Amino acid sequence: MTDAPALEPTIAALLKRDAAGLVAAVVQQHDTHEVLMVGWMDEEALRRTLTEGRVTFWSRSRQEYWRKGDTSGHVQWVRGVRLDCDGDAVLVLVDQEGAACHTGDRTCFDARVLPAVVGQER
Repeated sequence: MTDAPALEPTIAALLKRDAAGLVAAVVQQHDTHEVLMVGWMDEEALRRTLTEGRVTFWSRSRQEYWRKGDTSGHVQWVRGVRLDCDGDAVLVLVDQEGAACHTGDRTCFDARVLPAVVGQER
């Protein structure tokens, strides 16, 4: 049990959670706009992210909270947080120290580029 305050009720009311009570959290480098990674947050992870200046996620595999950088040293410093228009995803703007991906890549989207037809404007 924690004595920490709950997520601000007006913010909590805007969230549309999945069946597990989670929303997707897209993490973006604040100045270059690189999409670094995607994680999951429940109300407590979002509250911690909004109030502590570091990004906290809910680990679906470990069933526990984890703060990016606590073991790797690759810290994500919060620079801003935005909620999408549907309330089912948050955009976390960060200053990333080191790699964002657990593989050591700068982003989680570096290694698996899919073949795609590039569209053209008409």
